[in-house]
Amino acid sequence: MKHSKNIKRRAVAIYLFMILLALVIIIQPLYTQIFESHLYNTENYNVTRTVTVPASRGNIYSDDLSLLATSIPEYEIRWDAKQVDKELFLDEVEELSAKLSALFDDKPASDYSDYLRKVWAKQSRYALIKRKVNYNQLKLLKQFPIFSEGRYKGGFQYKQLNKRQKPFQQLAGRTIGYHKKQSKSVGIEGAFNYDLKGKNGERLEHRLAGNEWMPIRERESFPGKDVITTIDIRFQDIAHQALEDRLYFHDADFGATILMEVATGEIKSIVNLKKVDEDKYVEFYNFAIGRSIEPGSTFKLASVIAGLEDGFLQLDDSVNTTGGKHSFYDRVMRDSKKGGYGVISLEESFTKSSNVGISKLINKHYKAKPSQFVDRLYSMGINEPLGIALSGEVKPAIRHPKQSSNWSGTTLPWMSIGYGIKMTPLQILSFYAAIANDGQRMKPLFVKSIMANGITEKNFNPEVLNPSICSMTTIKKVKQMLENVVENGTAKSIKSKQYKIAGKTGTAQLIIDGVYDNQRHLASFVGYFPADNPKYACIVMINDPQENGSYGGDVAAPVFRTISDYVMNTDFSLQPTDTIEKRQIPVSKDGYKRHLANVFNTFDVPISSDDDRAQWVLTKSQKEQVKLQTRNITRDLEKNKMPNIKGMGLNDVLFLLENYGLNISYSGRGSVKEQSINKGENIRKGQNLTIVLS
Repeated sequence: MKHSKNIKRRAVAIYLFMILLALVIIIQPLYTQIFESHLYNTENYNVTRTVTVPASRGNIYSDDLSLLATSIPEYEIRWDAKQVDKELFLDEVEELSAKLSALFDDKPASDYSDYLRKVWAKQSRYALIKRKVNYNQLKLLKQFPIFSEGRYKGGFQYKQLNKRQKPFQQLAGRTIGYHKKQSKSVGIEGAFNYDLKGKNGERLEHRLAGNEWMPIRERESFPGKDVITTIDIRFQDIAHQALEDRLYFHDADFGATILMEVATGEIKSIVNLKKVDEDKYVEFYNFAIGRSIEPGSTFKLASVIAGLEDGFLQLDDSVNTTGGKHSFYDRVMRDSKKGGYGVISLEESFTKSSNVGISKLINKHYKAKPSQFVDRLYSMGINEPLGIALSGEVKPAIRHPKQSSNWSGTTLPWMSIGYGIKMTPLQILSFYAAIANDGQRMKPLFVKSIMANGITEKNFNPEVLNPSICSMTTIKKVKQMLENVVENGTAKSIKSKQYKIAGKTGTAQLIIDGVYDNQRHLASFVGYFPADNPKYACIVMINDPQENGSYGGDVAAPVFRTISDYVMNTDFSLQPTDTIEKRQIPVSKDGYKRHLANVFNTFDVPISSDDDRAQWVLTKSQKEQVKLQTRNITRDLEKNKMPNIKGMGLNDVLFLLENYGLNISYSGRGSVKEQSINKGENIRKGQNLTIVLS
């Protein structure tokens, strides 16, 4: 009987056990699926993975090889404790800790020692030592105790990341642009991304505890090619400053200016500034390329050319400005001068920028045949986009009476003075540059060449858009009028005694809430210089000036004059021959030897060097040559000592010291005059440096 009861108990126990086991089998998958599914995805299931190693983007240079955009490497330092022999670790861990503390100056050596000992005790395979390490620090780390044994004996590992920087900061910032995977790339970075991006590599990584991934082996990436732009950084700097000063003076909304070589189409400077708060203008949207505007009086040039080419107009044709206003059907056209100009010639109408004069003459001859007027405009190509390499160009909007449903009797007279049409500043400039170039219209050029490893792979040559926008007879006549605008007309305030300027002012009313506001304007000036032998064309556009005037001659033209004065004084090709022959050996900023040598060689300035291997040099102008003396800047930085940077240009200083890790603030322009940290003083990453330029 007793034996039978034991059998029953065992049977019940087994039965209960089987029920419990069944419940576990059922519940465990459910629990795993609900609460631990993330642990069994593909990434965590695999113990290895292949990741992309981004290639370093190529550099973007100005025309004299000054850096406009570059990829500065940053490194993440890791340590594989399992690779390090115990005796080596115990012998050198304290010295390594002291050196890490001194290099990064972020915590005591004892903290580093405690951390390294814990990592070694756990035999961690991929312990983080430091993020955002620069190249100079990396070179020092490779020489530290334990780390100097390399990857397989010292456990030293690092991963390179690339950070895009613009040494000149805002200068041409919007034209240089940016490249982003998540959004549309813009500017030169976007247009030439295929060349700049390089070829990515691959890294095989092994998963460790804690979901850390340790590199096993790597297929090398190949850096991108370099892009050489047409930008002259000297002209870019002065144009930026001149426009910014004028925007502040007039409390304007935004502005743009472009400087272009008339014979080649090369863009030498391009500035786009927008007010973002009461005291700051920044490179914002590329207004010069992507913003369509009503050109106002600057379009009168195209209207006059059309009338001259069709044989309807002559410069001495007279027109009555009828007290400064004239009615076209139900709309009244007005001149800026109350009472008008009386009876004046076509040339005077242009010089004085009489809206009534120009519109009455155009309407008189084309009223019955407006298609002929617009067809003549189209024949000059100003209705077509320029087809530039950079994205974002807006097509000109010039209505045709046969293709427009909203053409009326007032469309023609208002079109003749630049209303009811849209063009970008670059398109307007290109048209004026064609006049300066005797009718040949060139495609704007932003990039000169593509280089790989210092060797030119591709050149971009000047391209003709229209070999002749009109006859030479008409070209000569309108050149005369454009010069007269500056000599005696609306831009006489920028007349120069040293050289001649030709151009046209523009003052267009802005549309506010759907109607033209006669108190809000877009002021502009576009022209070329020197007028007797044009080399450069320039446009300045300032939107919605609130103070100190609103007309193109008062607001925009002074910016043009500041730019043209600087260019005339610095472009050797524009200097009289006798002046060049008498020129002494030039004075130069100190800087990077290869770049300086390129400039001196370009202008046939003799140079000598005390060390052919030198990277950074002092320049000493002597009677017959410039002497280049070695400057040990790199050596000082490797020793964490402040170098002497006096005499250097700002871009070189930013490139060197921001890469090292200093936080730099500066004031003034030119070369370095003062530095807040003296030569030879100890420096550390994150330290502040103030420099004064003169």
